[in-house]
Amino acid sequence: MALVVMKFGGSSVADSERLRNVASIIEKETRLGSRIIAVLSAQGDLTDELIAKAEELTPDPDKRELDALISTGEQISAALCAMLLKSRGIDAVSLTGWQAGIVTNDAYGDADVVKVDCTRLVRELDAGKVILLTGFQGVNGNGDITTLGRGGSDTTAVCIAAQLSADECRIYKDVDGVYTADPKRDSMAKRFDAISYDDMLALAE
Repeated sequence: MALVVMKFGGSSVADSERLRNVASIIEKETRLGSRIIAVLSAQGDLTDELIAKAEELTPDPDKRELDALISTGEQISAALCAMLLKSRGIDAVSLTGWQAGIVTNDAYGDADVVKVDCTRLVRELDAGKVILLTGFQGVNGNGDITTLGRGGSDTTAVCIAAQLSADECRIYKDVDGVYTADPKRDSMAKRFDAISYDDMLALAE
């Protein structure tokens, strides 16, 4: 049975209609027999809105507390999608980065993944569950929530796919492939026809 890691960005889960579309994609793949881990970003511009709320209160928010705040966006997306799938008869579970065993260094706001303990992920997959995994986050050696910086949900997806030797890692985007840079900002960006997990991880970082 194939293991497919899917990643859906903020625009893909921005509202209820789009969340239902994501759930339909996951449901279809599940009913075809694949095991699924879907990595979700926060809805729309929620992360930026949370940062703005913090900066309304202080111009220089504490980095540890800021990570604790902005990590909540992905939890909303994952929990809502899990609820949707369960309502359609799909056994699903939402997991945070720390529940999934993603351990990082102490660089709040731009942490690097140092190891992944896949025990919980494997257990849930073996139980036949679809996993809705929060992107962009992990936990450091002190047990504090950390975030992986911009593009962090892509990093989460590629790390998990590599650790579990997934058959596929699909990054759902609003462009037609993986580029050397953001094609909306760089007109010289080139699209890859194929890319390895290691190269994708380097780009995501």
